[in-house]
Formats: sequence, C-alpha cells, structure tokens
Amino acid sequence: MTEPLLQVLGLNKRFGAVAASRDLSFSVNHGEIHGLIGPNGAGKTTAINQLCGELKPDSGSIRFDGRDITRLPVHARARMGLARSFQITFIFEHLSTEQNLALAIQAHEGHSFRFWGRADRDRRLIGPTRQILERVGLEARAGEPASHLSHGEKRQLEVGMALAGQPKILLLDEPMAGMGPGGTVELSRLIQELKGTLAILLVEHDMDVVFSLADRVTVLDYGQAIATGSPQEIRSNPVVRRAYLGEEA
Repeated sequence: MTEPLLQVLGLNKRFGAVAASRDLSFSVNHGEIHGLIGPNGAGKTTAINQLCGELKPDSGSIRFDGRDITRLPVHARARMGLARSFQITFIFEHLSTEQNLALAIQAHEGHSFRFWGRADRDRRLIGPTRQILERVGLEARAGEPASHLSHGEKRQLEVGMALAGQPKILLLDEPMAGMGPGGTVELSRLIQELKGTLAILLVEHDMDVVFSLADRVTVLDYGQAIATGSPQEIRSNPVVRRAYLGEEA
C-alpha cells in the first residue's frame, strides 16, 4: 500500500492552559484534495503552522514524502515541495502580475540570474512564467499592476506564486476569505483543475466549497481530529453534526 504523502501523527501543542493540538493525527494522500474544517478556535491555523515549520509541536511527528520533517525549518520544507498560501494575500502590489510570478520562479531557482536585470525580461523565466499565467487563468492580466487585480484574482496570483516552486502539496489557508460569489467560483475551478497534479490541504470555512472539492475531510474540535471521511460520511456523522455542522446541517 502506498504511503500517504503527508502524515500527521499525534501532534500536541499547548499555549499555556490552551491545548491547540491534542493528539492530532490525519494523513493526505498523493494527488488528493483534503479538507480541514472546524469552528473558530478548533486549531486549524495552529495545525497548518506546525506543518509548515512556523511552530514546533510539543510532541508528535510529521512525515512528508517518506521523511520525518518534524524539526526541519520552513525553507527546508519548501525545498522538499511543501508550499502554503495565507489567509491574507502576500504579493507585490506595485509589480505586475507577470513580474510577481517571475520573481517567485527566480526565488525558487536559488540564484538571481542577472542581479540588476528585470526578472520578467529574462528569457529563462519567460516560458515558465507564461505557463503559470495560463494555468491560473491570468494571461489577460499579465501586464496589469497587482494592485489593479480583484481580490479573487490576487488569490489566483498567490496560488500561481506557490506553484512556481513546483510543490508536491499545497496548503491553502482560508483561500475563499473575503471572496465574492464570482471569485469563489473561479478559484474553486482552479483548485479543481489542480486536482491530481499535486496534493492540496484545504482549510476553509465555506462548507459548500469544501464538500464540492474535497476527496476526504478531517474535522477538528478543540485541537483534536474527531472524524475523517468522504464529504458524504462527514455530512452524516452524528458526532460532527453535534460538534460543528449543527443538527440541521
């Protein structure tokens, strides 16, 4: 049986009297979209921060692509193929869409090509940049300053910048936050198109989005995984309904 791409095994993390992660265990398979849901304060962000290396667990372990990464720093995990987007977009507003992507690709290459040259004019970056522009649906906005993009398009750009490192797994932290209906549809389409090409851990409050995209869903409650299963199994799980979705879900 193939080993999961990401394995979280018995993570514990406390902040004083608060147990943000309690014996947290779940796994993400190669190529799947895995939803991570729970009410505010359930420990979702703490879990993501531990996966990325921004927080060290008090105990437990994290395995990625067959290797124990529990104590590896953020940059080492990124080099292994673990990428993350944040609840708040992190892009260079004064640069164009194309320049943002070119710089992201350049950063992942590990050298500066031409030190004072413009990244978007370097021939070694043009091809990969255009491929990602097409992949995230922003070809028509390539020359636009990032500040002119809609909120949804900025999310698409951020996903594109994460894809610049050719990750094996993408951790999406509340990608639909602040999104209008049109942006939600477009970003959902992008996530669906990425399915199978890499694994995605989707942390999201929009249950319609999670249940329409995820292959499996893990539900957190007070830092602990109380259920993992298909969207249909999670919808009908009485423990989940009581803890999070509500009896009328």
